[in-house]
Amino acid sequence: MRFLTRNTEKLTVVWIMVLGLGIALAIGVSARSRPRQFASEEEARRAWARRYPELPAGTVTLTAHSAAALVMTADGPGLVWPAGSGNETRLLHGARARPTPKGLDLRLPDPSAPRLRLVLPAQQVAAWARIIDILARMQR
Repeated sequence: MRFLTRNTEKLTVVWIMVLGLGIALAIGVSARSRPRQFASEEEARRAWARRYPELPAGTVTLTAHSAAALVMTADGPGLVWPAGSGNETRLLHGARARPTPKGLDLRLPDPSAPRLRLVLPAQQVAAWARIIDILARMQR
């Protein structure tokens, strides 16, 4: 009888692992595993306003894949991007932008987000790098 009890316990553990793997695969294949994106420039503007209500967004430019937005403000450029169930925002004061094969590598003087990697198409890389470098330098 003891033999059957041990095997049943082992079988239960195996079934739990198989079930967990199946759920993980189903989520991975479904749309739920894709990174969130902004639906519009207005959504990015609202996300910015929640963090910086005293600093209204001027021009808002979404990346080609709507994964982030460059926000122009009276205090310089900023960046907003979806993260988890919310959004992250950063003013880009003192930022340095370096083009990479996949987009831009941003170095920020911010210990909570010292480095950001933006995936951008080639036509956006040069324009964003120039805007960030020029305006971020003006704010130093």
